[in-house]
Amino acid sequence: MRVDRSLYHYKSRRGEQADLQLRIKEICETRVRYGYRRVHILLRREGWDVNPKRIYRLYKEMGLQLRNKTPKRRVRAKLRDDRMAATSTNQVWAMDFVHDQLATGRKIRILTIVDTFSRYAPAVDPRFSYRGEDVVMTLEKVCREIGYPRTIRVDQGSEFISRDLDLWAYQKDVVLDFSRPGKPTDNAFIESFNGKFRAECLNAHWFMSLDDARSKMEDWRRDYNEVRPHSAIGNKPPISLMNASGAAGPP
Repeated sequence: MRVDRSLYHYKSRRGEQADLQLRIKEICETRVRYGYRRVHILLRREGWDVNPKRIYRLYKEMGLQLRNKTPKRRVRAKLRDDRMAATSTNQVWAMDFVHDQLATGRKIRILTIVDTFSRYAPAVDPRFSYRGEDVVMTLEKVCREIGYPRTIRVDQGSEFISRDLDLWAYQKDVVLDFSRPGKPTDNAFIESFNGKFRAECLNAHWFMSLDDARSKMEDWRRDYNEVRPHSAIGNKPPISLMNASGAAGPP
Protein backbone atom coordinates (compact mmCIF):
# COMPACT_ATOMS: atom_id res chain seq x y z
CA MET A 1 0.00 0.00 0.00
CA ARG A 2 3.12 2.18 0.00
CA VAL A 3 2.44 3.17 3.64
CA ASP A 4 5.25 3.38 6.15
CA ARG A 5 5.25 0.50 8.65
CA SER A 6 5.52 2.89 11.64
CA LEU A 7 2.37 4.70 10.52
CA TYR A 8 0.51 1.42 10.22
CA HIS A 9 1.44 0.36 13.76
CA TYR A 10 1.02 3.85 15.29
CA LYS A 11 -1.21 4.10 18.38
CA SER A 12 -2.58 7.43 19.54
CA ARG A 13 -1.14 8.83 22.76
CA ARG A 14 -4.22 10.94 23.38
CA GLY A 15 -5.80 10.20 26.75
CA GLU A 16 -9.23 8.70 27.17
CA GLN A 17 -11.97 11.28 26.52
CA ALA A 18 -14.82 9.41 28.20
CA ASP A 19 -14.48 11.13 31.58
CA LEU A 20 -14.20 14.56 29.98
CA GLN A 21 -17.20 13.91 27.73
CA LEU A 22 -19.23 12.75 30.72
CA ARG A 23 -18.39 15.91 32.68
CA ILE A 24 -19.25 18.13 29.69
CA LYS A 25 -22.59 16.35 29.37
CA GLU A 26 -23.31 16.77 33.10
CA ILE A 27 -22.62 20.51 32.91
CA CYS A 28 -24.82 20.95 29.84
CA GLU A 29 -27.66 19.00 31.42
CA THR A 30 -27.78 21.33 34.43
CA ARG A 31 -26.94 24.54 32.53
CA VAL A 32 -28.83 24.10 29.30
CA ARG A 33 -28.05 27.55 27.88
CA TYR A 34 -24.27 27.37 28.32
CA GLY A 35 -22.11 27.37 25.20
CA TYR A 36 -18.74 25.62 24.95
CA ARG A 37 -16.83 28.71 26.15
CA ARG A 38 -18.60 28.82 29.52
CA VAL A 39 -18.33 25.02 29.79
CA HIS A 40 -14.57 25.38 29.24
CA ILE A 41 -14.30 28.01 31.99
CA LEU A 42 -16.12 25.76 34.48
CA LEU A 43 -13.91 22.80 33.57
CA ARG A 44 -10.76 24.88 34.09
CA ARG A 45 -12.05 25.91 37.50
CA GLU A 46 -12.45 22.22 38.37
CA GLY A 47 -8.83 21.50 37.40
CA TRP A 48 -9.21 20.04 33.91
CA ASP A 49 -6.10 20.87 31.84
CA VAL A 50 -7.90 21.34 28.52
CA ASN A 51 -7.96 24.06 25.89
CA PRO A 52 -11.13 25.53 24.36
CA LYS A 53 -10.49 23.88 20.98
CA ARG A 54 -10.83 20.40 22.47
CA ILE A 55 -13.98 21.38 24.33
CA TYR A 56 -15.42 22.83 21.12
CA ARG A 57 -14.66 19.62 19.20
CA LEU A 58 -16.21 17.36 21.84
CA TYR A 59 -19.12 19.76 22.29
CA LYS A 60 -19.94 19.50 18.57
CA GLU A 61 -19.38 15.74 18.40
CA MET A 62 -21.88 15.27 21.24
CA GLY A 63 -24.44 17.47 19.48
CA LEU A 64 -24.68 19.97 22.33
CA GLN A 65 -24.38 23.23 20.37
CA LEU A 66 -27.18 25.72 20.77
CA ARG A 67 -29.24 25.94 17.61
CA ASN A 68 -31.71 28.74 18.16
CA LYS A 69 -30.24 32.14 17.40
CA THR A 70 -31.30 35.48 18.85
CA PRO A 71 -32.91 37.49 16.05
CA LYS A 72 -30.94 40.53 14.95
CA ARG A 73 -32.37 43.95 15.58
CA ARG A 74 -33.72 45.67 12.48
CA VAL A 75 -33.01 49.14 13.82
CA ARG A 76 -29.75 50.40 15.22
CA ALA A 77 -30.08 50.89 18.99
CA LYS A 78 -28.95 54.22 20.39
CA LEU A 79 -28.46 54.73 24.11
CA ARG A 80 -29.22 57.97 25.87
CA ASP A 81 -26.38 60.43 25.51
CA ASP A 82 -26.60 61.76 29.06
CA ARG A 83 -25.82 58.44 30.73
CA MET A 84 -22.33 57.50 31.89
CA ALA A 85 -21.14 53.92 32.38
CA ALA A 86 -20.99 52.79 36.01
CA THR A 87 -17.48 52.60 37.48
CA SER A 88 -18.21 50.90 40.82
CA THR A 89 -20.72 48.62 42.51
CA ASN A 90 -23.94 50.13 43.86
CA GLN A 91 -23.52 53.13 41.57
CA VAL A 92 -26.24 52.17 39.07
CA TRP A 93 -28.89 49.45 39.38
CA ALA A 94 -31.44 48.45 36.76
CA MET A 95 -34.90 47.11 37.61
CA ASP A 96 -37.85 45.65 35.71
CA PHE A 97 -40.62 43.03 35.76
CA VAL A 98 -40.80 39.63 34.07
CA HIS A 99 -44.06 37.72 33.62
CA ASP A 100 -44.58 33.96 33.86
CA GLN A 101 -47.11 31.49 35.23
CA LEU A 102 -47.41 28.50 37.55
CA ALA A 103 -48.21 24.98 36.33
CA THR A 104 -51.82 25.69 37.31
CA GLY A 105 -51.92 28.60 34.85
CA ARG A 106 -51.99 31.33 37.48
CA LYS A 107 -49.95 34.37 36.44
CA ILE A 108 -46.97 35.61 38.44
CA ARG A 109 -44.80 38.72 38.18
CA ILE A 110 -41.11 38.69 39.03
CA LEU A 111 -39.19 41.81 40.06
CA THR A 112 -35.61 41.59 38.77
CA ILE A 113 -32.73 43.84 39.82
CA VAL A 114 -29.13 43.91 38.55
CA ASP A 115 -26.06 46.01 39.31
CA THR A 116 -24.87 47.35 35.94
CA PHE A 117 -21.18 47.39 36.94
CA SER A 118 -20.69 44.00 38.60
CA ARG A 119 -23.69 42.24 36.95
CA TYR A 120 -24.66 41.10 40.46
CA ALA A 121 -28.37 40.35 40.88
CA PRO A 122 -29.52 41.45 44.36
CA ALA A 123 -33.06 40.10 43.97
CA VAL A 124 -35.33 37.97 41.82
CA ASP A 125 -38.65 38.21 43.65
CA PRO A 126 -41.87 36.53 42.34
CA ARG A 127 -45.37 37.49 43.52
CA PHE A 128 -48.90 37.15 42.25
CA SER A 129 -49.25 40.93 42.07
CA TYR A 130 -47.03 43.93 42.64
CA ARG A 131 -47.78 47.42 43.90
CA GLY A 132 -45.47 50.33 44.53
CA GLU A 133 -45.23 49.49 48.24
CA ASP A 134 -44.23 45.90 47.39
CA VAL A 135 -41.35 47.19 45.27
CA VAL A 136 -40.24 49.36 48.20
CA MET A 137 -40.34 46.37 50.58
CA THR A 138 -38.15 44.29 48.27
CA LEU A 139 -35.70 47.15 47.72
CA GLU A 140 -35.43 47.93 51.41
CA LYS A 141 -34.74 44.28 52.24
CA VAL A 142 -31.99 44.08 49.63
CA CYS A 143 -30.43 47.45 50.46
CA ARG A 144 -30.10 46.57 54.12
CA GLU A 145 -27.93 43.65 53.01
CA ILE A 146 -25.65 45.16 50.34
CA GLY A 147 -26.16 48.93 50.56
CA TYR A 148 -28.19 51.55 48.69
CA PRO A 149 -27.57 52.43 45.03
CA ARG A 150 -27.08 55.98 43.82
CA THR A 151 -29.30 55.49 40.78
CA ILE A 152 -31.92 52.96 39.67
CA ARG A 153 -32.87 52.73 36.01
CA VAL A 154 -36.53 51.84 35.50
CA ASP A 155 -39.24 52.13 32.86
CA GLN A 156 -42.43 54.12 33.36
CA GLY A 157 -44.57 51.30 34.69
CA SER A 158 -47.23 52.14 37.27
CA GLU A 159 -45.27 50.53 40.14
CA PHE A 160 -42.16 52.59 39.35
CA ILE A 161 -43.90 55.96 39.07
CA SER A 162 -45.90 55.35 42.26
CA ARG A 163 -45.86 57.73 45.22
CA ASP A 164 -44.47 54.99 47.51
CA LEU A 165 -41.34 54.42 45.42
CA ASP A 166 -40.87 58.15 44.84
CA LEU A 167 -41.00 58.86 48.58
CA TRP A 168 -38.59 56.01 49.36
CA ALA A 169 -36.12 57.24 46.75
CA TYR A 170 -36.32 60.80 48.16
CA GLN A 171 -35.72 59.60 51.72
CA LYS A 172 -32.79 57.37 50.73
CA ASP A 173 -31.22 59.90 48.31
CA VAL A 174 -31.64 57.53 45.35
CA VAL A 175 -32.19 58.88 41.83
CA LEU A 176 -34.87 57.15 39.73
CA ASP A 177 -33.67 57.30 36.11
CA PHE A 178 -36.70 56.67 33.87
CA SER A 179 -36.44 55.24 30.36
CA ARG A 180 -38.13 57.02 27.48
CA PRO A 181 -41.50 55.48 26.53
CA GLY A 182 -41.09 52.71 23.95
CA LYS A 183 -37.28 52.67 24.30
CA PRO A 184 -36.25 49.41 26.02
CA THR A 185 -32.65 50.02 24.93
CA ASP A 186 -32.52 52.82 27.53
CA ASN A 187 -32.44 50.02 30.11
CA ALA A 188 -30.41 47.47 28.14
CA PHE A 189 -28.70 45.88 31.16
CA ILE A 190 -31.93 44.63 32.71
CA GLU A 191 -33.24 43.54 29.29
CA SER A 192 -30.11 41.41 28.84
CA PHE A 193 -30.41 39.99 32.36
CA ASN A 194 -34.08 39.15 31.86
CA GLY A 195 -33.24 37.31 28.64
CA LYS A 196 -30.75 35.08 30.47
CA PHE A 197 -33.20 34.63 33.35
CA ARG A 198 -35.96 33.45 31.01
CA ALA A 199 -33.74 31.14 28.96
CA GLU A 200 -31.89 29.53 31.88
CA CYS A 201 -34.57 29.48 34.58
CA LEU A 202 -38.14 30.25 33.53
CA ASN A 203 -38.04 28.11 30.37
CA ALA A 204 -36.21 25.29 32.15
CA HIS A 205 -38.63 24.70 35.08
CA TRP A 206 -42.21 24.04 35.97
CA PHE A 207 -43.36 26.03 39.01
CA MET A 208 -45.90 24.09 41.05
CA SER A 209 -46.56 26.89 43.56
CA LEU A 210 -45.34 30.36 44.45
CA ASP A 211 -43.03 28.91 47.11
CA ASP A 212 -41.65 26.44 44.58
CA ALA A 213 -41.04 29.30 42.16
CA ARG A 214 -39.24 31.32 44.85
CA SER A 215 -37.00 28.37 45.71
CA LYS A 216 -36.01 27.58 42.11
CA MET A 217 -35.49 31.22 41.18
CA GLU A 218 -33.34 31.80 44.26
CA ASP A 219 -31.20 28.75 43.39
CA TRP A 220 -30.71 30.15 39.88
CA ARG A 221 -29.90 33.63 41.24
CA ARG A 222 -27.20 32.24 43.52
CA ASP A 223 -25.70 30.20 40.68
CA TYR A 224 -25.81 33.31 38.46
CA ASN A 225 -24.02 35.41 41.10
CA GLU A 226 -21.54 32.89 42.44
CA VAL A 227 -20.75 30.42 39.63
CA ARG A 228 -21.84 31.59 36.18
CA PRO A 229 -18.95 33.13 34.19
CA HIS A 230 -19.73 36.55 32.68
CA SER A 231 -17.78 37.57 29.59
CA ALA A 232 -18.37 41.28 30.28
CA ILE A 233 -16.36 41.09 33.53
CA GLY A 234 -13.53 38.81 32.42
CA ASN A 235 -15.43 35.51 32.76
CA LYS A 236 -15.66 35.96 36.52
CA PRO A 237 -18.80 35.51 38.63
CA PRO A 238 -20.36 38.80 39.84
CA ILE A 239 -19.73 37.96 43.49
CA SER A 240 -15.99 38.41 42.87
CA LEU A 241 -16.47 42.10 42.01
CA MET A 242 -18.80 42.62 44.94
CA ASN A 243 -16.20 41.18 47.31
CA ALA A 244 -13.39 43.17 45.71
CA SER A 245 -15.33 46.41 46.14
CA GLY A 246 -15.87 45.79 49.85
CA ALA A 247 -19.67 45.88 49.53
CA ALA A 248 -21.76 44.41 52.29
CA GLY A 249 -22.43 40.67 52.25
CA PRO A 250 -24.89 39.41 49.63
CA PRO A 251 -28.41 38.30 50.68
